[in-house]
Amino acid sequence: MRRSSLAASGDPAASAAATPRTRSDRETLQRLWPFLWRYRWRVGAALVFLVAAKLANLGVPVLLKQLVDRLDVKPGDAAAVLVVPGALLVGYALLRLSTSVFTELRELVFAKATHGASKQIALDTFRHLHALSLRFHLERQTGGMTRDIERGTRALQSLVSYSLYTILPTAVELTLALVLLATQFDMGYVWITLAALAAYVAFTITVTEWRTQFRRRMNELDSKAHTRAIDALLNYETVKYFNNEDFEARRYDEGLDAYRRAQIQSQTSLSLLNTGQQLIIAASLLAMLWRATTGVVEGRLTLGDLVLVNALLIQLYIPMNFLGVLYREVKQSLADLDKMFTLLEREREVADAPGAQPLQVHGATLRFEDVHFAYDPQRPILQGVSFEVPAGRTVAVVGPSGAGKSTLARLIYRFYDVQAGRITIDGQDLREVTQDSLRRAIGIVPQDTVLFNDTIAYNIAYGRPGATPGQVQAAAQAAHIHAFIAAQPLGYDTVVGERGLKLSGGEKQRVAIARTLLKNPPLLIFDEATSALDSANERAIQAELRSASAGKTTLVIAHRLSTVVDAHEILVMEAGRIVERGPHAALLAQGGRYARMWQLQHSAQHAGQEAGQETGRDGHQVA
Repeated sequence: MRRSSLAASGDPAASAAATPRTRSDRETLQRLWPFLWRYRWRVGAALVFLVAAKLANLGVPVLLKQLVDRLDVKPGDAAAVLVVPGALLVGYALLRLSTSVFTELRELVFAKATHGASKQIALDTFRHLHALSLRFHLERQTGGMTRDIERGTRALQSLVSYSLYTILPTAVELTLALVLLATQFDMGYVWITLAALAAYVAFTITVTEWRTQFRRRMNELDSKAHTRAIDALLNYETVKYFNNEDFEARRYDEGLDAYRRAQIQSQTSLSLLNTGQQLIIAASLLAMLWRATTGVVEGRLTLGDLVLVNALLIQLYIPMNFLGVLYREVKQSLADLDKMFTLLEREREVADAPGAQPLQVHGATLRFEDVHFAYDPQRPILQGVSFEVPAGRTVAVVGPSGAGKSTLARLIYRFYDVQAGRITIDGQDLREVTQDSLRRAIGIVPQDTVLFNDTIAYNIAYGRPGATPGQVQAAAQAAHIHAFIAAQPLGYDTVVGERGLKLSGGEKQRVAIARTLLKNPPLLIFDEATSALDSANERAIQAELRSASAGKTTLVIAHRLSTVVDAHEILVMEAGRIVERGPHAALLAQGGRYARMWQLQHSAQHAGQEAGQETGRDGHQVA
């Protein structure tokens, strides 16, 4: 379902809908089940191996009882050597081996299901995050979000592993042991075991539910501290500019200290839980062993029976003791998964309409028809904007900062939907076509270019994945950056660093221009495309941009008026409205807003040139 940007930003109902709700454990498991269902045959086979392993494991104490009873002879008995049960010894060894073999087979069969489901959830979350609106990504906290995904992926593997490898085996083993106690001895042992189990489970669940709040708090504080650290590292230069290394260290330390306090609270409650669990287990062990020992003394049970009861208790209470740990881990895993599922279920603000068709481009005529738009309903950005960029023509938009120029590009890309009016390409409303086909038809050189932390070749080829090295080089030559790349020791294999910070602003912008030229779409948007270039490079690239835009529909968003003088039409925007329009010469002749802007920029440019000449005459270095 598609919601408008206005609704998403200002409607209380929409805001409430976007607030994540607390999901029950059962709902989280139901959400997980479809990812495992595709591996149902592997789950079934793993369960068969699980039961076989537990049957073999339970056979061990039974054989041990037989061994003890057969060896219950007096020392020095002449027939004692004949009593040594070789077959039972071999059987004991085989049962031990079978337990390990079936356990390894179970893990081997189910490994693909565990890792496959984990991979699919992580991939679905990654795809969904890219499908969310620009508003979400402008508001997100990258460090905390990546932490949630990391914990959620790990939690899925832990949850499935605990469920199939420990909880189910323990339940199977407990059931078989209770049957054996009831048939070999009497129901008293069964009632003691069930009472201990009931007390153990009730205590564990009650205390763990209480301590879950501390775990959730730990997760929140961990994500918050991680977010602060990532944010400070991403803004390394800004931190240095203002000498705020100590300030950022203090903020990170505050986050870590809050996390430490939450950890101590969690550990204190964990110690309480462990102590209570051990008291319950110790009491039940005492009752069982007292009953068995009394039976041996009274002659109702043999030494082998005592060994069997003791072995069964060990096999029961060791995993049951671990069951408390498991319950805590399962609750933690469910909490971590819930965070990731909350991300996965975040509604798209801008989605394809039902039955949306691919965009059919026949020249790429772009039209804005009485468009109204606001990021916030209290602050309108565009107010009744109407214009047309005919196929193969160039239209430029100029105006002061905040006039709404860059918003035009965001709306064309459909990062947001308009609240009123419509935008069309070749008569097709952008809201009625698929976003994938729309964005394939558009190329943009943004004002703020951010590159991937990879090679220059990779960043240029991003405009057309699969492009040949020759095509990449041709695009670089067209953007006047080939000579710079060739001068690097690694050439096109030079890594540009995080967000391209190893390159200057002008170099990054030329890589962005090369990337768009390589894409070669029918509709081009230049959003301050040469703002980071010096005058000489700007003039050189302007010629290339004119050549690249020849025959293409081109929208140029500019601050420097000298870059738009050749546009077929220039639109002057102020406060979200078009106040003047026409070619460069006509706008100058009108003597209006555009003419005043032109005069101001030329005066500033002339003053700058004179200052540079004066500096040169004084013998100082010229920048």
